[in-house]
Amino acid sequence: MNKKTKARWLKQLHQWHWISSALCLISMVLFSVTGITLNHAADIDAQPVISEREAVLPPPLLETLAQTERGPLPETVRRWLAREAEIQVDRRDAQWSADEVYLAQPRPGGDAWLAIDLGNGELIHEDTDRGWVAFFNDLHKGRHSGAVWFWFIDLFAVATLLFALTGLALMALHAKRRPATWPVTALGLIVPWLLIALFVH
Repeated sequence: MNKKTKARWLKQLHQWHWISSALCLISMVLFSVTGITLNHAADIDAQPVISEREAVLPPPLLETLAQTERGPLPETVRRWLAREAEIQVDRRDAQWSADEVYLAQPRPGGDAWLAIDLGNGELIHEDTDRGWVAFFNDLHKGRHSGAVWFWFIDLFAVATLLFALTGLALMALHAKRRPATWPVTALGLIVPWLLIALFVH
């Protein structure tokens, strides 16, 4: 490769390398820290906070539920729950049976569920908050985090891959002046596989 071509490649690679690093910098810190907290999850003391509410659904709303067989809770029921019982529910589908409606609302770092008796309108709602560490751990895993976060993880992975590949290309272009480049790179490849072969069963 002549000097002019090499200079052009260096300029392009440096540009893509810093752009991709800037895009994924904060997320790389987040995923690195949560990788550590996930690896030491058993050593991190976390006391979940559980809150429970009980109420009785008014007869007109109970009649509305009786006329519904599938899908999310009706809008009128969701509004009443938010206003009168301070229970926030979204539009996800509930589980409908002959005598009960059950709505599970798992989320990053917590969980909630609502059960409504279709016979007498009695309802019970339980909410569990496992704290900030569990919240970020679940984001790391993409657990119950929704479609937007799902696609963000994919885009972040692409940016990280671009960061790594442009870094590899830059190393290749500078390798002549840095003899340790390929031995160190090879070490980064060999060590994980050695650990897997010898210690992971």
